[in-house]
Amino acid sequence: MSKNSPQAEVKSKKEKVKNMARYFTFAFLLFTSSLVTGCRYDMQDQPRYKALKKNDFFKDGRAMRDLPAGTVSRGNLREDKAFYTGKRENTGGAASAPAQMTMDASGNMVVASFPDAIEEFPVPVTEELINRGEERYKVFCIVCHGPVGNGDGMIVRRGFPKPPTYNDDRLRNAPVGHFYDVITNGWGKMNSYASQVPVADRWAIVAYIRTLQISQNPNGNIKMTSSNSANTANTAANTALTATPALPNANKQGSAR
Repeated sequence: MSKNSPQAEVKSKKEKVKNMARYFTFAFLLFTSSLVTGCRYDMQDQPRYKALKKNDFFKDGRAMRDLPAGTVSRGNLREDKAFYTGKRENTGGAASAPAQMTMDASGNMVVASFPDAIEEFPVPVTEELINRGEERYKVFCIVCHGPVGNGDGMIVRRGFPKPPTYNDDRLRNAPVGHFYDVITNGWGKMNSYASQVPVADRWAIVAYIRTLQISQNPNGNIKMTSSNSANTANTAANTALTATPALPNANKQGSAR
């Protein structure tokens, strides 16, 4: 077959097309691999220390560093002490006054005075708040404290130690801040619920507990009042949270509150 024949020219053109296709394929693969390699290095293999790894750069040898003193994450300043702790502001920087303890008929130590607990709700007491409190009470509290707060919940009927009734004079006269404090920090055999119940939901539960107390003693003098500084934003800002950072657990084993 002659080199100048039509068949030879067609074959030559086909070879050129194949060669061009191979060249562009190779160039595309080279470009793609370079791009992928570059992204992987910058984003996945960047220089860093894993948590708890040793680092000789710092004197203490730790790669993980402590936050600067006074650092507060955005939205967690918690300036409203009454709302977040259930406690009054101390005057003159004095330490919190100790609660007075007494022995009940069962031999358990119980709180007899509540020196720093707030008397009024730091949120507006509304029908919506009480309804929310009823819902949360039935999720977290009813199993121990019972339907009306007499301490006869289902697990108590099956042998768990009975908690104090909400409907005795001691707890009917207890300030609302006391109930919030117990939910937040725990007491006796009750653990803290701070990690499970958001701040606003704790106040909703307290409002429902007050409602139960009124229902069992309708002729009493229990009041459900809000402080003048009660902020409606407090309720909305925290109800949507699924978890609230736990405050230090004040759990006292073997006591009742």
